[in-house]
Amino acid sequence: MLSAPIGRFITFCARHAYAVVALFLLLSCGAVYAGMTCLGVTTDTSKMLSDRLEWKQRSDEMGRLFPQKENLLVAVIEADLPEEGRETARELAAKLSADHTHFNFAERPDANPYLIRNGLMFLEPQPLSQVLNDTITAQPFLSALAQDPSARGLFGAMSLISEGIKQGQADGLKSFQTPLAGFADNLEKAASGQPQPLSWQQLLGGQLSDLAGRYQFVITKPKLDYGSFQPGGAASDAMVQAIKSLEFVKSGQVKVHMTGQVKLDDEEFATVAEGMVSGLVGSLVLVTLWLALAVRSWRVVVPIVVTLVVGLLLTTGFAAVAVGTLNLISVAFAILFVGIAVDFAIQFSVRFRAQHADSGNAGILEALRETGEETGHQILVAALATSAGFLAFTPTAFLGVAQLGLIAGIGMLVAFVSTTSLLPALLKIFHPKLDCPDMGYSFMKPVDVKIRHHRTVLLGVFGVVAVVGIALVPKLQFDGDPLHTKNPNSEGMRALHLLMSNPQSSPYSAELLVKSLDDAQKQADRLSSVPQVHDVLWLGSFVPTKQDEKLALIQDASSILLPTLIVPNPKPAPSADELRASAAATATALGGVLDKLSAQDPLRRIQAALVKLSTAPDAQVLAANNALVRFLPSQLDQLRTMLQATPVTLKDVPPSIANDYLLPDGRALVEVHPTGVMSSSGALRKFVTALQKVEPEIAGTAVDIVESARSIVRAFEQAAAAAIIMIALILFLALRRVKDMLLVLAPLMLSALMTVILVVLLPETLNFANIIALPLLLGVGVSFNIYFVMNWRDGVKFPLASPTARAVLFSALTTGTAFGSLALSHHPGTASMGRLLLLSLGCTLLATLVFVPALLPKRPTDEA
Repeated sequence: MLSAPIGRFITFCARHAYAVVALFLLLSCGAVYAGMTCLGVTTDTSKMLSDRLEWKQRSDEMGRLFPQKENLLVAVIEADLPEEGRETARELAAKLSADHTHFNFAERPDANPYLIRNGLMFLEPQPLSQVLNDTITAQPFLSALAQDPSARGLFGAMSLISEGIKQGQADGLKSFQTPLAGFADNLEKAASGQPQPLSWQQLLGGQLSDLAGRYQFVITKPKLDYGSFQPGGAASDAMVQAIKSLEFVKSGQVKVHMTGQVKLDDEEFATVAEGMVSGLVGSLVLVTLWLALAVRSWRVVVPIVVTLVVGLLLTTGFAAVAVGTLNLISVAFAILFVGIAVDFAIQFSVRFRAQHADSGNAGILEALRETGEETGHQILVAALATSAGFLAFTPTAFLGVAQLGLIAGIGMLVAFVSTTSLLPALLKIFHPKLDCPDMGYSFMKPVDVKIRHHRTVLLGVFGVVAVVGIALVPKLQFDGDPLHTKNPNSEGMRALHLLMSNPQSSPYSAELLVKSLDDAQKQADRLSSVPQVHDVLWLGSFVPTKQDEKLALIQDASSILLPTLIVPNPKPAPSADELRASAAATATALGGVLDKLSAQDPLRRIQAALVKLSTAPDAQVLAANNALVRFLPSQLDQLRTMLQATPVTLKDVPPSIANDYLLPDGRALVEVHPTGVMSSSGALRKFVTALQKVEPEIAGTAVDIVESARSIVRAFEQAAAAAIIMIALILFLALRRVKDMLLVLAPLMLSALMTVILVVLLPETLNFANIIALPLLLGVGVSFNIYFVMNWRDGVKFPLASPTARAVLFSALTTGTAFGSLALSHHPGTASMGRLLLLSLGCTLLATLVFVPALLPKRPTDEA
């Protein structure tokens, strides 16, 4: 019914070719302007889902109430010596705090004076007692160091050890073999002219040092520039420059890694943008090559490419006006447009070149009219069905694909209009030769005949495949963790992986907001009983338990230690001569007890190093002094502070900590950390499900990931059903027969089930990026199938030998090229999208070229 009007419209556009081209040029300029002024991109995965979802509302409310936890840029300092890491963190925090241009604040959460002063009280009584007993045992050694915090005092303290050995107390040194071995290592390096700083925290802290962990943190709140493609780029650059200026970074002793939401988002956009731009350019080049092979004339290739580019520009302009900001999924619309829209242009152009007409103006116009009447209604049905497949996702809660659905759905209509107006106008201007009967594949006639002859067997095989696909549908796995779609080799992700083994620094936490601190305590007790929970933090977690028992132990130790540790006037720094003399004296003292030591005792190594150091030049001796005691004063200060702990209550917790767990209106936050590494979606799902059974209103990152996966799956179930219904309705209205409608839908369902089989067997995990293969599968499948079915209705006997088969094959190649460029992306999410699209395209092509010819009913004239 529409064939003749479409043919007349195409002829009209061809007659007024230059006016049509000028109109599209004007529209393209407007689209380019709209894109440059109105179109932006966001990497914020939290905006992928609708605010209508209850769990999303709770998550957004958490972000609003605790903004200091959002959009952070974090420096992770990795050092073998904790003092070097702490000093690096202190210097970096100071530099960034002074940079008011790029940062709102910079802080060190593990350097809070409150936590340092009460550090001993956060230990359980038994390990606390052991730590204090070890410290008391070392009291003579510590006293000597407090009075003279230099290598001279250190060597003098070693002399005390020799006195103890002379008095038969060598067995008492057994518990100090590890620290003595560490000191021997440093002393030997210093005596050899290669001094290395000595870690007094490791030497004196024992297990307390191990509890501190390997990493130091500087947490910053950067000022973001949302007008930039990388809002945190300036702040990240400023942090990099500050890091490069740090002493231990320059010496190579310390590594500083950057991570945090801001860093991850910026890196992700950079990776996605790089892949999209290079992929789009590369796919256009390869598409042009396939087009040349498909239509065999540059006079046809150029009009097709121009039509594609103009259609893409118009679709981009629509995106700028309709949505304004693209997300990590909808940004792929450009490559998808090229991959699908080229099919319409190829179908039209291949049929056009096969028309039997002369190459004069009248012949061109007649050929365009006939092509329009033959293919225009087919392309229209394909465009409408493809558009419906995309638009079905627009009402869903998955805004990422809803946005893509809107842009791509309208883009298919733009592609149809461009193919039936601009393309004929350009073909009229470029004037290609016609009457090319070799546009079809005549050599495929025997294959057509064999397929028709063995159609029962083929249909049986495809039936078995369909049953297997249905059986494997429940085995499809969806991974909703956005971290799994990021580039694991980026700096931000490498730094984040360093932290995942520690539950308290892991990004997978859950949160609960309650009415009061009393409720927080009750909920913390309830949630702590869940097997999947490692620990629960609330404001009360920062008030030590069993304070009476612990304070009694600390006060007993402080009564012994503090009088010798608090020295009003310690000795001044020694000269090189004094250091050599002290080294020589200690070496002599230790030399007198060597016969009482085992062959492996580290004191033997210490004595030999002291002998060597006692004759070293001034520069070497002074460098050794600096390396050995550089961090000693700060360690002694920290010990003095911790030994002066006093009772604390909730009121003593400083605002810098309390503000993260208590709101001004009295509501309190409860933070839950999981047991184990949440590297798999299954483990994370168990953790969240267990928490939701105890408290359904739980929120947080872990809940966001699990609930987003559930919401996305529901959205796709709804959209898939809606898409199939709309496509079926369009096909019924176009074909007017239920049987013909089913002939198009059956291979569509088969290709979907074959894709399921491949996804499960490879395996290829579904995620929020690659799951868009579903609407695309619907669109491409309908486009391919509709051509074959409508040709069959028009009396085509050998579908695989027809120009349509050639057009479908080269459409698949061009579409596959576009999708293949996505598969080569460095961004895992985009790459998985490309891989799944290629899989679905291969299954669609197999269903179209083999299943459809076998499925088409026989006619009396069929050769079989």
